This record gives sequence, structure tokens and C-alpha cells, in this order.
Amino acid sequence: MSGGPGILVERDKESGVAVVTLDRPEKHNAITLEMARTLAGTWRGFRYEDEVRAIVVTGAGGRAFCTGIDRTAAADVPQPSSPYTIDDPLLAIGPKANDLWKPVIAAVEGMACGGAFYLLGEAEFLVAGEDAAFFDPHTTYGMVSAFETIHMAQRMPYGEIARMALMGAAERISARRAYETGLVSELTAPGGALAAAVAAAAVVAGHPTEAVQGTVRALWSAKETARAQALAHAPHLVALGNLPPERQAGLFTGRATGYRTR
Repeated sequence: MSGGPGILVERDKESGVAVVTLDRPEKHNAITLEMARTLAGTWRGFRYEDEVRAIVVTGAGGRAFCTGIDRTAAADVPQPSSPYTIDDPLLAIGPKANDLWKPVIAAVEGMACGGAFYLLGEAEFLVAGEDAAFFDPHTTYGMVSAFETIHMAQRMPYGEIARMALMGAAERISARRAYETGLVSELTAPGGALAAAVAAAAVVAGHPTEAVQGTVRALWSAKETARAQALAHAPHLVALGNLPPERQAGLFTGRATGYRTR
């Protein structure tokens, strides 16, 4: 077992499957700056581990896969004054951002929201427990959903991603609805997502790795150009559209927390 603070990595040499676990259950697996660096290093390291042929990413505790960046950590990131750039510590937390083309399967239990989509958007497919819920609270709190929306726009019908982004914290997409619209490929009983994802990963890891990685690369080439062009616009939209941090903080403390699930 390896990893770092907030990240656990387990490898099964017999199956060729590694499991990466976001391990801050008391904070809904929110990502700190150190965790973001560890994730990037973990993905890059897997490129040199020939015995690892497929990876599962999940969150500890069952209450959440991940709720994005830890807001305390986000406050510590200085931002340039130019409206044409932004320093986003989550940009490199996904496998594709780190040039890893081994297949990654996400196992989701509980909440998955906001910055979690940087990871989910770079997985090959998602397995979810029936109690999982997906939402994007950015607009509720005066923030532009740009990177998150672009990542997920490749996985969800336009109307679904638009509704999720624009409704903000007022609405959550149930695991059942996510399955019906194609975001989730397999539903399990609550608590069963990790085992199902590991079983699928073991099947994939049993195939010749050259063919598997080539297939992953081919799948991503089909959408990479549009995704790259969209991401190029994201820093400007965030820099221009986000409210100042003090106004965001006021919305976080003053907004009602009620929501509905569909």
C-alpha cells in the first residue's frame, strides 16, 4: 500500500488492478493541495508500473466519492490578476491530464459533486451504488462551472449537464437517473460499487495491455479536439464570471441547503 496523506493506493499483482482511494471521509473526501499533488504523481507513476494494467478510483467512507476541492485549501491558492488565466490546482488530478492511458474505472458511493468531475470526466466508465448522487453547486455560490461542465459534457446529454450546472445546489441527479442517461454504466446495491468496479477492472486487466491502451487512446481521440478547445476558454470564463471570494463566502453561509433529487 502506498499513496500519501488523504490518498491510499493498493495494488493486486495477481489481477493487475490498482485501487486509488480518496481517504478523507470525515471531509467527504474533499481534495487538499497535497492530495492534488499526490494524485498527479500517482497517475504518472502508474505509467512505469507494468504490473498495473487497470485502475479503480473511489472514495472512502460511503458518504461521498468526492466533493471537490477543500475550500480552505482553495483559499490558499494565489490567483493572477489577468482575466486570461487562472491557477486551478485540480487541473492535473486526472489520469489523462498526466498522460496515463491505462483504463480507469470510477466507483461512486454517496455524493459526487463539483471538482469530483475532474476525476469522473477522465475515467473510462462509472459504476455507482444506488445511493449515489451527482450535482454541481458552482452557480449557487457565485462561481462559473467551466472545467467541471466541460469534463462532463462528453459523458452526459446536453440537457442533463446544462440542467445540473444551472440548477446548482438545488437539485441532485440520482444514481438511477445517471444510469438512465448514460453517465453511469452499472448500478449496484449501496456499498457494492467498489467490488463491481474491481471485478470489471480485473477483466480488462486480463486482456493484452497494448490492445487495451490503444483502445483507450482511440476512444479519447474521438472527443479530444473538442474538449481541448473548450478547456482553452475555461480560464477566461472563470476569471470573468466568478464573484469575489468574500461574496462567495457570504453565499456559502447564507444559502438554504434544501434540494431535491430526481
